[in-house]
Amino acid sequence: MVVIEREVTIGEAADRVSSWLPGHRVEILRGSIIVTPPPDEPHQGTVFEVGHQIRCAGAKEAGLKVRPGIGLWLPTGPADYAIPDLSVVEADIADALVQKNCYAPHVFRMVLEVTSGNWADDTANKVEIYAEAGIPVYLVADRRHDEVLLYRDPADGKYPDPARYQRGQSVPVPESVGVSLELSVDTLLDGDG
Repeated sequence: MVVIEREVTIGEAADRVSSWLPGHRVEILRGSIIVTPPPDEPHQGTVFEVGHQIRCAGAKEAGLKVRPGIGLWLPTGPADYAIPDLSVVEADIADALVQKNCYAPHVFRMVLEVTSGNWADDTANKVEIYAEAGIPVYLVADRRHDEVLLYRDPADGKYPDPARYQRGQSVPVPESVGVSLELSVDTLLDGDG
């Protein structure tokens, strides 16, 4: 019997890692496989509550969908994709399917990341990547530093410095998202209590 070996693509490697680690989030950022363990309860409480508030603020009526954990195809590499914790997308997102259940960035109005153990990916690497992808609004609930960062309106592949919000404050969701809403920093950092 002859065994022919071939190199595995990074996409195939990511698929294997995903199958080996059920419940973990596997992404490819700038050609590197990033693995995040399953989220804790407050993390998921934030995702649920923010999604609920955005829907109640009229997302559907504005032609938007709110989706947790949906794939975002990235222009930073041939196999790059991210899976934001929560996304606000245009209702016709199905027309923007690229491949591997990932969608083109032009239908994303906002992405939310809630930091976990790999907080540096959310507060540094993804800031650059989402700006390069042209994501209009990137909201980071930075639990490590106990603050919320709001990045918006990227130009030439970069976001301006973020607006920073502390406990007791509210974050105004930018008009470009398509809903009028203020989100509590405490809810963003702690979940729905």
